[in-house]
Amino acid sequence: MKAAVQPLADLSQRYRQIRAASENLAAPLSAEDAQVQSMPDASPAKWHLAHTSWFFETVILTQRPGYKLFDPAFTYLFNSYYEAVGPRHPRPKRGLLTRPSLEEVMAYRAHVDAAMAEACSDPALADLIVDLIILGLNHEQQHQELILTDIKHAFFSNPLLPAYSQERLAPQKESPPLDMISINGGAVWIGRDGPKDQTSFCFDNELPRHQVLLRPFRIASRPVSNGEYRAFIADGGYRRPEFWLSDGWTRVQEEGWEAPLYWLKDADGSAGDSIFTLAGVVPLDPHAPVEHVSFYEAAAYAAWAGARLPTEFEWEASATADACRPFFAHGEVWEWTRSSYDPYPGFKPLEGTAAEYNGKFMVGQMVLRGGSSATPRGHIRASYRNFFPPQARWQFSGIRLAEDL
Repeated sequence: MKAAVQPLADLSQRYRQIRAASENLAAPLSAEDAQVQSMPDASPAKWHLAHTSWFFETVILTQRPGYKLFDPAFTYLFNSYYEAVGPRHPRPKRGLLTRPSLEEVMAYRAHVDAAMAEACSDPALADLIVDLIILGLNHEQQHQELILTDIKHAFFSNPLLPAYSQERLAPQKESPPLDMISINGGAVWIGRDGPKDQTSFCFDNELPRHQVLLRPFRIASRPVSNGEYRAFIADGGYRRPEFWLSDGWTRVQEEGWEAPLYWLKDADGSAGDSIFTLAGVVPLDPHAPVEHVSFYEAAAYAAWAGARLPTEFEWEASATADACRPFFAHGEVWEWTRSSYDPYPGFKPLEGTAAEYNGKFMVGQMVLRGGSSATPRGHIRASYRNFFPPQARWQFSGIRLAEDL
């Protein structure tokens, strides 16, 4: 990528847009809302706003002559998991950081933005630094999604069940029939194709592009709906161990799972007529994709339905096949796959501090594909590999079925 005047102008504009989008997401939150941490896996909105600034400061600005840290203590407070940078505040205790205040964090963002504006307009900016800025922008967009998922869990943990947004939900519409699409299999290409630049970005875990061999299979044309999942519940799905992986059944017993996260109980104690959303408590839409289920729940539902979950390679092949693409609806909910999060053959992590971005997490996690209603649109691409531990439920995660042909 050439650091020419026009590309740098585009980069500066994109930087401003993405940074402003994060602040717009936080705008409905009070200082108290932005402080709360409802569980160790989630982070306060204030922390997300600070950490994304920390990334630009630590990875890019500290490499530029004359840059002065906003506050040296922030290097410790807002490091997420970068061992090469040094020690950090424990993740489960981020909600205890009442200081710095939200106002100070916003001042930190303004300080970083001013320095980044100068960096983005520097004609001598090296290609490597441009690549790191683009990585930082995509990293910030990942945290925009986390701001929504984390505040949803925080508000659900509040007995008042407050709404994050007063926007009216889209009217319910009948879901299309669930068809099983036949895919011939064979040797297929997996991974991001094309140049890696501002308009065609990918993370290191989407590379290198390589071939895999697939057996013939069928895959559902859309994700499983709330109504379809409710039938699983009504048939005793959470009380029948024959459908569950051993670790999943242990979770059901230990944590008392009876329905997806955010499904509310009715007066008779059953679940299914209303759910908690970012807009507050609303009637359950039976046609919308079921969401906020763990990998264990997704696998149990698939077993109950006489099917299975697709592998991530089957999913990507289906999303990119010309014959399948018009009938393969996705992008409303992240979809669990049966694939563990492993490196592709020949995987090489990024250089420098960014080397810790993805590779160190390639163990004990499952891959999700597709994107959700909380995902920035530019991150919904066939090769994108999201990943979470199998028990995770607070993400906008759902189910797509597959079966052998």
